[in-house]
Amino acid sequence: MTAAQLDAAPRGEAEHVFPLPHAPGAVSAVRRHIRTILTDWNLAADITEDVLLVASELLTNAIVHALPPATLSLSRSEVDRCGAVRVEVTDRGPVAPAGLSASALDPDEHGRGLAIVTALATRCGVLVQPGGTSRWAELQVDRS
Repeated sequence: MTAAQLDAAPRGEAEHVFPLPHAPGAVSAVRRHIRTILTDWNLAADITEDVLLVASELLTNAIVHALPPATLSLSRSEVDRCGAVRVEVTDRGPVAPAGLSASALDPDEHGRGLAIVTALATRCGVLVQPGGTSRWAELQVDRS
């Protein structure tokens, strides 16, 4: 994705922001909060599950591969006259894994998260800024 495409990506007003504790169990705790919000937004069950999976993958990526702290922003916006849910995780940037190289990780257990995000999202990208990295994904929501 080019810088122009990143700049053109709409940013809805962040309706919910969650700090991500850099600890085991953090992703499941944040997922529970996200599910409650998505239920309040009356999203279809399949969209809710897709948003939860995208959020989980982006959050896990931040815990495993980045320096804390991390935050998740969840917002609604209009994209091309369709509704969208935006999931954005911002962290302090990449960190080298302690004791393991990236090639030592089992490919059956790791390395597919961003591919899953790309497959489920209508649009997604990465924005690297001084002091941090934001990975975002937008999922289209059909208006009833």
